[in-house]
Amino acid sequence: METLRDVLDAAARGVFPPPDGRTTVVPQPSARDAGVLSFTAHSVVFVDEDPEWVYDTLRATPCDPLCATMNARFLAALMDRTGREQETIDALLVATPLPGRPDLPLTELTGPDHSRVAYARARRDEVRAWATEGGLVVLGRGVAGRLEVSVEVDEGVRRRGLGRELVTAARQLAEEPLWAQVAPGNARSVRTLQAAGYLPVGAEALLFRT
Repeated sequence: METLRDVLDAAARGVFPPPDGRTTVVPQPSARDAGVLSFTAHSVVFVDEDPEWVYDTLRATPCDPLCATMNARFLAALMDRTGREQETIDALLVATPLPGRPDLPLTELTGPDHSRVAYARARRDEVRAWATEGGLVVLGRGVAGRLEVSVEVDEGVRRRGLGRELVTAARQLAEEPLWAQVAPGNARSVRTLQAAGYLPVGAEALLFRT
């Protein structure tokens, strides 16, 4: 059986599930991670539940079948079924690693947790963080062990290109495809990631344990 990591690794190479309007159900990659990935005309539900329940619930969702896995009623049913919560639907982007060392002067954090680092450690494994004047970049292993990035830019230095420098530096710190999740409404961050070479591959709704 294909695993979620198989799907993600293929997507990072630009190889996507067939746009056939279908949904694939795969096991959760870990007890922590469950949710839904939506690609072009194909969805992947990763959850340790009966696949027939998933398909029956999707068929009963009153919307265009292509949209059913990200429909609020289906996601609510999935949360009720699993006892989990969901915050938002994110755009999912990926970038290949870059050679060389970051131009930014970065200092790895080893002391008390920054709030962004603490948040990352609640959702990811093997978290590492680097600070520069006015900003922070965090890498960690998230869904299915993929390497994920998040950044934070201080309010006083925003709109000066630091966010783009940070997500570019992250590609130089990585040795494998690097994933980013961002709310579609956060247009500034979406544009920053795309300008730094991150490519959108789909949408993702993660379900968190309560």
